[in-house]
Amino acid sequence: MIITTIEGESFDTQKDLTAAERHILQKLLLWESMAATVEEFDRKRDLALEKGWNQSGPVDESPSMKRIVTELRRRLTHRLGERQTGKP
Repeated sequence: MIITTIEGESFDTQKDLTAAERHILQKLLLWESMAATVEEFDRKRDLALEKGWNQSGPVDESPSMKRIVTELRRRLTHRLGERQTGKP
């Protein structure tokens, strides 16, 4: 999967993330669309990083993962702002 940030930075999840990070990213992509607040999203991220992949233990975020998470938070913030203002 290729993820592109609003700044045009692209990440190939197969090359730029570890298997554990890809697993966590799958969860975060779901939470990006479901979270009611940015704080809820952040809690889910923290919990996923703490538990790791199949309860394997903590996962350190690579710089690529950090940038992707920042983009997901930006998208979530945008979605929540639209919901509150009613504007697309």
